[in-house]
Amino acid sequence: MPRPRPTRPERRRRGDVLAAASLVVLLVTAAVLYWRQSPAANTTTVTASPAAATPPAPAVAVPQQLIEAWRAASGATAAPLVAGPVVVTADGSTVVGRDAATGTARWSYTRNVPLCAAAEGFGRVLALFHSGVGGGSGRDTDCGDLTELDATTGARVAQRNPDVRSGTRMISDGSFVAATGPEYLEVWRSDLVKTLEYGEVRTPEQPGRQPRPGCRYGSFAMAQGRLAVLERCASDAGDRLTVLKPDGQDATRPEVESSTLLPGSGAQILVVSADRAAVVLPDPARLLILDNTGTQVGLVPIDVPVTDLRSDPPGGVAPTTSDERRYYWWTGSRTVALDRTDLVPLWTLTGTLGPGAGYAGSLLVPVPGGVQVVNPVDGVVERTIPIDRGGWTGPVALAAQGSIVLEQRGTGLAALRPP
Repeated sequence: MPRPRPTRPERRRRGDVLAAASLVVLLVTAAVLYWRQSPAANTTTVTASPAAATPPAPAVAVPQQLIEAWRAASGATAAPLVAGPVVVTADGSTVVGRDAATGTARWSYTRNVPLCAAAEGFGRVLALFHSGVGGGSGRDTDCGDLTELDATTGARVAQRNPDVRSGTRMISDGSFVAATGPEYLEVWRSDLVKTLEYGEVRTPEQPGRQPRPGCRYGSFAMAQGRLAVLERCASDAGDRLTVLKPDGQDATRPEVESSTLLPGSGAQILVVSADRAAVVLPDPARLLILDNTGTQVGLVPIDVPVTDLRSDPPGGVAPTTSDERRYYWWTGSRTVALDRTDLVPLWTLTGTLGPGAGYAGSLLVPVPGGVQVVNPVDGVVERTIPIDRGGWTGPVALAAQGSIVLEQRGTGLAALRPP
């Protein structure tokens, strides 16, 4: 029986070999280009050891003097950013976690694109950058690159590409973070999964799910599982207060707790609580208080100049701070204390530069030339600590980390210590 002929191997033509080689080169080139343009290739991270973090001891008394310890640029923060054991500065393309007492950098995170904003959320640091390749919709005004950093080490925890616009502020209720905007907002949980989108969605998965697309948003407040939005819609006779649930079942379908047409326009949301919302109305200035159904439960005249209420707050977020019993709101020229439970006004200080911050049981309120030591219960000024701000006369946002007092002055942060 004749043996079968062995099959001759197929000859590779020279053209086939060249084509295969060209394809490999193209794939390698594409991979290299993708890597070079990716966030990982354009990021410089310096992390810290968790053991090196020692939070400063809390202040036990208000000092007679405060001396400048250090200062740093921080143009991407609206107020001092305290997260875990560090004070965070964010400027240009770099976020730095610093020792509160010395300003020494413990960790840093740098990208090749500018920062839009930085804030604290979930006990971590949220750094929002302008969109690089693949971020957001690719427009220059977008802030489509969000990174969550561990506050102690600076290590990256999570990342996402939101569709947030330039000028945004990030606000938190402790469990969720919202990024504000004049036409659109997003909410995320701690792993940066989106739990709510509201407003003008650029590429909706299912059109028709937004209740009032095309409205403009003037101000926002968030607390205890409630997100309040001040809407201005062409079809409404006045401003509208809408309260949303930040953790709805479907991020693309907003869950509205209440939506109330307000008496007039030019309103600002100040704060929300578990069952109240405080809105300031201009000309004449008065504080409107609504319950969780949107029903008015209070209307209180307040002594605030009309010039303080002529425009929306920067980023749509009123300058406020709080403690266990009160909220403190800076109108633009004075500080107003509100009861934390029913949101009624308690007292007013005139001639201030910011809402103030708690320190050793007192309230420190910035004024020209220093900070006033105020009894938070009745608003009585006990004394004034002189501070040389080097010619700065604008707004001052205060915070404290241990015994260190932090002042955000425009695009800079100054740390003050007892002598």
